[in-house]
Amino acid sequence: MPAEVTYVVENTWSERGRSGVRRRHNSGTSDGAARFRSRSPCKSTTKVTGAWKTEADPDVAPEPPRFAPKRSPGVQPPLNIGNPSPIEIFTHFFDVEVLKVLCKHTNMKAERNLEKGKKFVWTEISPQEMKKYLGMLLYMAVLHLPKVRDFWRKDSIFHLAFPATVMPRDRFLAIYSNLHMSNPSEDAENDRKIGTKDYDPLHRVRPLYDMLRTQCMTVYHPRQHIAVDERMVATKARLSIKQYMKAKPTKWGLKFFVVADVNGYTIDYRLYTGKSKFASGKGLPFDVVTSLVNKDFLGSGYIVYCDNYYTSPELFRHLSRQGFGACGTYRQGHVGVPSPEENAVDKRSPRGTIRWIRDGDLLFVKWIDTREVSICTNVHPVYTGESVLRWQKTADRGNERVTIPRPTAITEYNKYMGGVDTSDQMLWTNSVHRKTRRWTMTVFQHLLDVAITNSYIIHKEIRKSQQRGYMTRQTFQEQLCAQLLGVPLNARPVRTPSQGHFPVPVSDGQGHDRSQRASMGRQRCTLCKRSTPWRCGKCGVGLCLQLDRNCFRMYHLND
Repeated sequence: MPAEVTYVVENTWSERGRSGVRRRHNSGTSDGAARFRSRSPCKSTTKVTGAWKTEADPDVAPEPPRFAPKRSPGVQPPLNIGNPSPIEIFTHFFDVEVLKVLCKHTNMKAERNLEKGKKFVWTEISPQEMKKYLGMLLYMAVLHLPKVRDFWRKDSIFHLAFPATVMPRDRFLAIYSNLHMSNPSEDAENDRKIGTKDYDPLHRVRPLYDMLRTQCMTVYHPRQHIAVDERMVATKARLSIKQYMKAKPTKWGLKFFVVADVNGYTIDYRLYTGKSKFASGKGLPFDVVTSLVNKDFLGSGYIVYCDNYYTSPELFRHLSRQGFGACGTYRQGHVGVPSPEENAVDKRSPRGTIRWIRDGDLLFVKWIDTREVSICTNVHPVYTGESVLRWQKTADRGNERVTIPRPTAITEYNKYMGGVDTSDQMLWTNSVHRKTRRWTMTVFQHLLDVAITNSYIIHKEIRKSQQRGYMTRQTFQEQLCAQLLGVPLNARPVRTPSQGHFPVPVSDGQGHDRSQRASMGRQRCTLCKRSTPWRCGKCGVGLCLQLDRNCFRMYHLND
C-alpha cells in the first residue's frame, strides 16, 4: 500500500469568535490545512456506515474512566504548606543543583573562550552571583529597554542608577556571552556524532532541559482535564531544528509540544528536533501525545483535549486502552472518520443543527454555528441540554439574540482546551526573551520563563486554597526579582556626591557688597526650612551644611 499524503495543520489559535468553539486560522482550505506532509501507511479500519443522527435520537455513552491520579492533584509538599514567598517557590525549579550546573559549565566555557583569545575579564561565577544574574534578567524583563547596554547608560535622561549597584555592565555581558548549560568537552564529542543515531541535537541544553522537566512534574500534579498543543519560541538562528509555521504569529522558531493544566501550568514539554529514532510509525501527532500523556506519571482517568492536528480514531482508541478519555476537533478525510451522506449537514443547514454518529466508543459530532464544527470524543454524550446565545437577523433587518443547542463535547472542549493558550499568554507577559544568535540562549530564556510562570501559578493555587488574595503576575515577578538580587523591593538607589550631587554656594558671586551677601546669598533649606547659603548643584534645592545640621547628607540618603 503506497504512502498516503494527508493534510497537517500547523497554525495558531484565533479568537473564539462567533462560533462558540476555539478554532485555527485557515490558509485557504476548508479544513484549515496549512501544508502537506507525507505520513506512513495507516492500517485499514472498518468503514462506518449508516445515517447521521440528530440530538433527538437516543445515545448510550460509554462509562467514563475512573479518575485515579498517582498523586493528589494540585501543589505538592512541601509547597502546599504555609505561604511560601516567590523565591521559595522559584527555587524548587532553579534549585541549588541547577545553579551549580550552570556555574560549573559557564566557568568551563569562559576558560575555553579565553584560551581561544577572546578579550574579556573573567572571575569564576558562584551560585550566589548566578542568582543575581537571573534577578537582572527579570529586572530587564519588567523595564524592557531596547538594548542590554541601555541599562548602564550614563550622562543621559534615560540613566538608571540601580543596575550598576548590582553588577558592572561588562561583568553582566561576560556572563551573558559565556552562559553554558553543558560540558564543553562533551559538546565536541557529541558534534563528532553528527549524522549517526547517537547524535543528540539537544546536547548543549540537555542538562537544564531535563532538570526543569523533572521539577515541573515534581512540584505539581495536574487535575483531570489536560490539553496538548504546540508552542513556538522565536529564533532565526541557523540550525536544523528551526521550524517555519506560516499561520503562527511567531513564524520562525523552535517548536515545543506541551501538555498543560487548564490553569496554564506547563506539566511537560518536548522540543521538536525532527524525525525520531523512536518513532512508532503511526505519525508524529500520535507519538507526541503518547509521549506527553504518561500513565506512569499521571495515573488514569485523565481527559486529554487536543486540536485537529492530533485527533485521530487510532490515537483516541489507544488512549482509551490506557485508561484516558480524549476529546478533540477533527478533519474530514482522516482514516477511520465516518463520512456517510445520508442526513448529513450542508451549507443550507440552519444554525444549531447537530448531527452525530457513534463508532463503538468513539462519538463523532457535527454542529453548525457560523460554520461547520466537527469534534470527536470517547467520554461525552451527544447532547445534555446545553445551549448558547447567538445574534440572528430578523425579517425587518434588525438583530435579536436567539438560543441554539450546543453539543456537550464542544462545551467541554471550549472549557478545557485553552490550557496551553493560557500558558503562552502568561509566558509572554514580561518575558525575559531577547533576540540572540545563540539558539541555546533562546532555550535558556524560554525555560526560565516557564519556571517563573509555573512559580506564579503555584502561588495562585496556594492562595486560592487558603481563600486569600494573590499577587498580579508583574507584582510576583518584581518581588522575585528583588529577592534574587537580595535587595528590598521598595528601596531606592542611594544618591552620592560621586553621582554629581555637590554642595555649591547659593550666592552668584558677582561682586555684591557684604551687606547684600547676607540676604541675597541665601536660600530656604528644603528639609529644616531654615536659611542656608548652600544648595545642591544638581538638584538645585537649598540644603544646610553645618556641623550640627547636615541636611545635605540626609536629603541624598533618604531621597
